[in-house]
Amino acid sequence: MALRFETLHSLFGAAVEGVSLAGLEDASVYEDIRRGIDEHAVLVFRRQPILGDEQIAFARKLDGQLHTLTTLNVLSDRRGESAALTAISNASESGSVLAAGDRRRMSTLGNRLWHTDASFVDPAGRYSMLSARVVPPVAANTEFADTRAGYDALDAKMKRRVADLKVRHSIVYSRGLLGFEFTPEEKALLGEAVHPLVRTIPRSGRKSLYIASHASHIIDWSIADGRLLLAELMEHATQKRFVYSHAWQPDDFVIWDNRATMHRAQPFDDQQFARELRRTTTLDVPETA
Repeated sequence: MALRFETLHSLFGAAVEGVSLAGLEDASVYEDIRRGIDEHAVLVFRRQPILGDEQIAFARKLDGQLHTLTTLNVLSDRRGESAALTAISNASESGSVLAAGDRRRMSTLGNRLWHTDASFVDPAGRYSMLSARVVPPVAANTEFADTRAGYDALDAKMKRRVADLKVRHSIVYSRGLLGFEFTPEEKALLGEAVHPLVRTIPRSGRKSLYIASHASHIIDWSIADGRLLLAELMEHATQKRFVYSHAWQPDDFVIWDNRATMHRAQPFDDQQFARELRRTTTLDVPETA
């Protein structure tokens, strides 16, 4: 089974043809997909209807351990294997759109900020996979920024400045930027984590900026100085030349490397139109020989 990769952006992103993901068993195809992620960071698979258990099985075969401690799972008190499949949706169980003040909607609005999935846990998120179930009849794109290209474009002085810095990541912090408040019990479950500001992606050897909205502050710096530098790097890394905007179609399946990219949801009229996606995220567990 030969995969075909068609580039979507001058720097990153590729549309992939030649495979059906539901029920995929061929180990060599999984390895081809991993190599494609290493090169392109974002892969788009069109016309891929997939059930929830099939998506979980695919994610496990692609990369192993799955992330379950998501914000929506904590808010809904979901645990166990089913928690690996997160509903990225503005619709209730009955199919009606969530009320403007619903806590699930208010938390999900944070997805409109540039972020990397699961950077607030350790190990952090590695690959995320998003399946489009219901696409609204208006533009509701997802933007991706190539943080490898963003790092490459830094001048030598800035590369030296950021080389050894560490950053604390917290979803409590990022959601707080929009005024969302967690309960003390929710905060205790979600926790926080510290990661290098510059990451080296093992399989490709490329360096990237590991920042985005969960990045609260730089360790051993004053809060003000650290946040000013993080804001400067965010502005740099999200320039239009580093960004690909994905226009969703029904049954799209998109995979991206959270170590190499940031992403954000573009706003749409979510009080009129329903949007249903399902996400699985794998954890960046160190690979063993």
